Amino acid sequence: MISRFHFPGRLPDSGEVLLPESIAHHALRVLRLREGEPLVLFDGEGGERSATLRPEGKRAFASIHACSEVERESPLQLVLVQGLASGDKMDWIVQKAVELGAAGIVPLAAERSVLKLAGERADKRRAHWQQVVVSACEQCGRNRVPDVAPIVTLDAWLAAHRDELKLVLAPGGEGALARLPRPEGRVHLLIGPEGGWSAAELAQCRAAGCMAIGLGPRVLRTETAGLAALAALQALWGDLAAAD
Repeated sequence: MISRFHFPGRLPDSGEVLLPESIAHHALRVLRLREGEPLVLFDGEGGERSATLRPEGKRAFASIHACSEVERESPLQLVLVQGLASGDKMDWIVQKAVELGAAGIVPLAAERSVLKLAGERADKRRAHWQQVVVSACEQCGRNRVPDVAPIVTLDAWLAAHRDELKLVLAPGGEGALARLPRPEGRVHLLIGPEGGWSAAELAQCRAAGCMAIGLGPRVLRTETAGLAALAALQALWGDLAAAD
């Protein structure tokens, strides 16, 4: 496979660009790429550039040969509103949500979230998750980089999204994805943390117009539930559906 790199800045359609030190190190020292080897560069705004590598000491340049406007974004605008999960679970959730086509990720401080973040720690963790997004885009072929929003409380998030389609996943939820009409516009998937939603949070979600959705008879972990819902929605109406 040809190595793909996210370039932090606008890419020209042709010519030569100096690769940032982090990309040069990864290409030359980690992947052991040699002069003339092919690369794909993308800047996150759509499209990608075919290029070849030109090392120069510790620096590396990319000679751009062709520009492609290929898009690999889902026709569904799916936003994962994920209750903060502890350990490496959030990294896993963010990575796989990007692979499944999520258009955005919102970390949510829920009542039962074990992970508590605020201030500088929250900013650093958000920046880390954004880099996880970039790496996932490099791997899966996406040329547009989804945004990881600042950590938000349920109150604040519900107040800011009154008139949009909101699906809250809950064991025993009365709704079913297969019975929904094809969604228009953004779809927000609300996923509770390890301990699930509290009764008060579920009541608050329902009062704010969220539809409670179940995903079958089994209780799914927080790191499974959102990804299963994303995959199901993509299979029903997105780009995981079988070709006509």
